[in-house]
Amino acid sequence: MFSILKKEFHSFFASPVGYLVIGLFLVLNGLFLWVFDSGFNIFDYGFADLTPFFQLTPWIFIFLIPAVTMRSFSDELRLGTLELLLARPISPLQLILGKFLGALTLIILALIPTLVYVYVIDQLGNPPGNFDSGILIGSYLGLIFLAAAYTVMGIFASMLSENQIVAFLIAVFLSFLFYFGFDALSGFLNTEFLRGLSLSTHFESISRGVLDSRDLVYFLAVTAVFIALTRLKLQSKSL
Repeated sequence: MFSILKKEFHSFFASPVGYLVIGLFLVLNGLFLWVFDSGFNIFDYGFADLTPFFQLTPWIFIFLIPAVTMRSFSDELRLGTLELLLARPISPLQLILGKFLGALTLIILALIPTLVYVYVIDQLGNPPGNFDSGILIGSYLGLIFLAAAYTVMGIFASMLSENQIVAFLIAVFLSFLFYFGFDALSGFLNTEFLRGLSLSTHFESISRGVLDSRDLVYFLAVTAVFIALTRLKLQSKSL
């Protein structure tokens, strides 16, 4: 598994993909948070906290993470190298986990430079340092859990088609459905069940700074389900 993780991670930086992903993520956040006159601009927000960042990033991830994962299995299917990977002394589950963790590591690396925003907010506060560290830590943990969910959906989508664009669109649809779609449908149909399936509901809960076991179980369940679906699809391809 770790050999696949290492191979995937190195492949991101052997091409411009890794640099583009990190650069694009930071540029988009920087422009919306500090430059553009938008609802996410921190200077217009009125409070010295990073709430706009944690509201904006899930939407950027919906498009950015599928762009990272769309080639995971699509390339292997298109080039016919999937059989070679399966012939190696690793299980299908180890192969999936290696690709999943490789992509997730890249996303976490993209998040690390945003810790500079914490220092800026610290200095903008009156007095400096006047922010809730519990909420801040919870929000970053929520982003990592959210990124993991988007990543595993993207890995699954890449298993469905050898066309990277199709895999990208499927991943965007799944990410949007789980983040916004179920929440919107729950309001329309007036049912709490669909709201409980929404990524945004559990992300917002963790972002309050309290780690509820129900939120952790939900994110682990979503990850496990899509890994299982990817494994079933991978096994059907190898038959």
